[in-house]
Amino acid sequence: MAIYSETIITTSKGGRPSYHNITEQVRAIVEKSGIKDGICVVQSPHTTCSVVFEEFVHDTDFNGDEYLQVDLNRILDKIVPRELSENTNYRYPGPKHVDFLMNLNDPMYPADPGTILNGDAHIRASLFGASESFVLKDGKLQIGTVGYIYFIDWDQNRIRDRKCHIMIVGEK
Repeated sequence: MAIYSETIITTSKGGRPSYHNITEQVRAIVEKSGIKDGICVVQSPHTTCSVVFEEFVHDTDFNGDEYLQVDLNRILDKIVPRELSENTNYRYPGPKHVDFLMNLNDPMYPADPGTILNGDAHIRASLFGASESFVLKDGKLQIGTVGYIYFIDWDQNRIRDRKCHIMIVGEK
């Protein structure tokens, strides 16, 4: 049994959900691992990000977003509207959580109240989940011809780097 792991870094766009097609990066990590048969887990450690498995769509809008992503965003905007100011659509964040976040001494979480109005991003990430698992057979991801792996940052409040962990477990 062998275990191999790496981390992919993506940069969010800010202003809209950020979709990152990480399929080729994951394939390269699988090849580098030397593991032939097993499982590949792709996981976000961030509570406002998701990993999804979806069809690659060749058509994009003027922002470079694939049409399925645009369609998904339109549907989500109706059922999980963006949190633009406090005390509008969401109870999150409450005063105790704001105090906690404002007193963190972590550069990943600046003491900026505007960046924590992201209840919508937390809900979207909860709906889609933080990880996907893929079967490896003969050193290849079993994702078919049109299946692709996307890392999504739902938090639209700022541009920042995000991590995506890849862990492969199996036989060489």
